[in-house]
Amino acid sequence: MDDVLLHTCCAPCASACIERLQAARYGVTLFFSNANIGDADEYVRRLRSVERLAAALRVELIVDTEARHGDWLAAIRGHEQAPEGGARCRPCFGFSLERTARAAARLGLAHFTTSLTVSPHKHTPAILAAGRAVDAARFLPLDFKKQGGFARSVALARQYSLYRQDYCGCEFSQRPAPVPHPPTPG
Repeated sequence: MDDVLLHTCCAPCASACIERLQAARYGVTLFFSNANIGDADEYVRRLRSVERLAAALRVELIVDTEARHGDWLAAIRGHEQAPEGGARCRPCFGFSLERTARAAARLGLAHFTTSLTVSPHKHTPAILAAGRAVDAARFLPLDFKKQGGFARSVALARQYSLYRQDYCGCEFSQRPAPVPHPPTPG
């Protein structure tokens, strides 16, 4: 059985990914690395939920205590005004997957992947490209939203009473959508 380090953005997304990886006979270790989350309360809510999930499913959890929000801000610099799902997300994915790849190597794990691909709000080709750019030989390019992955994550979140957030965690994704201007009479 190969081992995989699963970059874990949140408990609901990770839940369906763990299930699918274990069904494929991988040993799964969770890696909670979320320097993109600038709000300390939000970070703790997500971490506590991941801790509950790891305990319930009996999987190891490693928390990236060295990831700093300031380093993440430097990585996405120049893209702060990009819309959600736009140019800011690519360096964000790369930042998290680079940290995950380094942790997998340090831990001696054969593979790494990410729970980000279970979300219908994330651009899977960009995530997979970021993972391959970091380490194509060890990255598992899995699209967890396929075969009902997102719906399964919602069901598992309900089953385990997991905290479900409504944004990625990045303060720039919380900007209100622009209000369209009414047409000018005339």
